[in-house]
Amino acid sequence: MRFYSNGKLLLTGEYVVLDGAKSLAIPTEFGQDLVVEPIKEPQLIWGSFTNEGTCWFEASFDLPKLRLTSATFNSDKEGSAEFIAETLQNILLEARKLSREFGTDFLQTESGFVVKTNLTFPQNWGLGSSSTLINNIASWANVNRFDLLWNAFSGSGYDIACAQNNSPIFYQLEDKKPKIETIDFNPSFADELFFIHLNQKQNSREGIAQYRKYQKERPLDSALGDINDISTLSDEFVNAKSANDLNKIIVEHERIISSIIKLDPVKNNLFSDYFGEVKSLGAWGGDFVLATGNSDTPKYFKEKGFNTILNYKEMVKPSQILPKGGR
Repeated sequence: MRFYSNGKLLLTGEYVVLDGAKSLAIPTEFGQDLVVEPIKEPQLIWGSFTNEGTCWFEASFDLPKLRLTSATFNSDKEGSAEFIAETLQNILLEARKLSREFGTDFLQTESGFVVKTNLTFPQNWGLGSSSTLINNIASWANVNRFDLLWNAFSGSGYDIACAQNNSPIFYQLEDKKPKIETIDFNPSFADELFFIHLNQKQNSREGIAQYRKYQKERPLDSALGDINDISTLSDEFVNAKSANDLNKIIVEHERIISSIIKLDPVKNNLFSDYFGEVKSLGAWGGDFVLATGNSDTPKYFKEKGFNTILNYKEMVKPSQILPKGGR
């Protein structure tokens, strides 16, 4: 069995997507698969591989109890073998609990499995190594992937929606339930859009915790007003007719989020002399940013020391770049 999930980028609505803002997200060209092979022994033998084919994490579990028997961590990534193994064990146990609601019992077998996961993007890119894993395990266990996310972790769920959709989406939480609308987002100025990696991974959970702290300190009407404004900007983002139109939307979006989380926009911090606009994507301070620009854009960012630069069509799956007027 093989399962595959798309990576993700949140173009609008960072942070406030948690509180119901309508947000624009794109599944990426990059993702992660999960390959399952049956074996006779009652063991789950797990191996996680980088985009270069290197095994960075290995673990073994006894079945059917899912008792951890060994774990090895071979990576510069932060963490330890035990912590990562326990996190994986928790996801698998939550998947088992959910499967029982459907009359099955995930991994409650007398035989076992060899499982391999394979990323198609570097681990530090922040395109969803965790969300793609959760979505793949949910597919394997045949359980609700949003329930698995929220039982095992936290977050808005937009990344899970991206994992299972092959076109850009509007994502919104209504009464704590995900509302997903696939859209035809095919900007005519795609060659003027670039994604630049900031050479560092941002911890989304820390960013969310900080956001929650500041939201509690704000008047309710002010918080609701910002959520409504960001929802409007998400619509305007999709309907922008040119990079100049998009620049105005980016500036206003950055201003609103900056006022909420009390951080300066990334352009102010790192790229104040840049000729286009720059927008943070997801938790501020790391991973990718979106820049509007032209053929001189790669040179500018490389001179600043940022060498991972992808244009829009390199980041977005070909199937997502849809012809005008239909799918």
